Amino acid sequence: MNGLRPAVLDGVVALGAHCDDIAIGAGGTLLTLCAARPGVRVDALVLSGGGTEREDEERAALAAFCPGADLAVTVLKIPDGRLPAHWEEAKDALEELRARTRPDLVLAPWEGDAHQDHRGLAELVPTVFRDHLALGYEIVKWDGDLGRPSVYQPLEPAMAEAKAGLLERHYPSQRRRAWYDREAFLGLARIRGIECGARYAEAFHTRKLTLDLAGE
Repeated sequence: MNGLRPAVLDGVVALGAHCDDIAIGAGGTLLTLCAARPGVRVDALVLSGGGTEREDEERAALAAFCPGADLAVTVLKIPDGRLPAHWEEAKDALEELRARTRPDLVLAPWEGDAHQDHRGLAELVPTVFRDHLALGYEIVKWDGDLGRPSVYQPLEPAMAEAKAGLLERHYPSQRRRAWYDREAFLGLARIRGIECGARYAEAFHTRKLTLDLAGE
């Protein structure tokens, strides 16, 4: 399977509806990217969990998932499960983030996600980050909403193991959830690895991708 490598990747925007979304959906990708590009700028915006223990978890986790990066984390206080009622606040936050960043890559939920907060955020992304490479990550959960992704980031086994370990270590508030465990995280990564000819991988969806086959 042939891969495409961005010519420039100096800045990343990572978006999540809840604390832990980014790490679950793209934690292995962030670990891989930050290891390969020390000093890369990562701007993370999370819509809910601000002012709670979940914000503390998120800040510590993203620092671990982005080692050596120039990391900035913003966590808002939109109530969990209420994004549609706070649409304007979420939109304004994305617009403000867009005004102060120049990302080469945007990581966000994908539009087929069954959770209304994830899906709502995904729908906002192309209205704000219109000229960017935006990849929609997936989150395994009870809803059974995993789709057929078309973009893959292979993960070295050590990176996949590190992702699972960091998720278990940094989000103790989520350990009570039946699906939140190392087996689930590595299981999905193994399936996505099979699909792209690797041992492990994270998978993404993209709405639009422009090729430049005439470029040097």
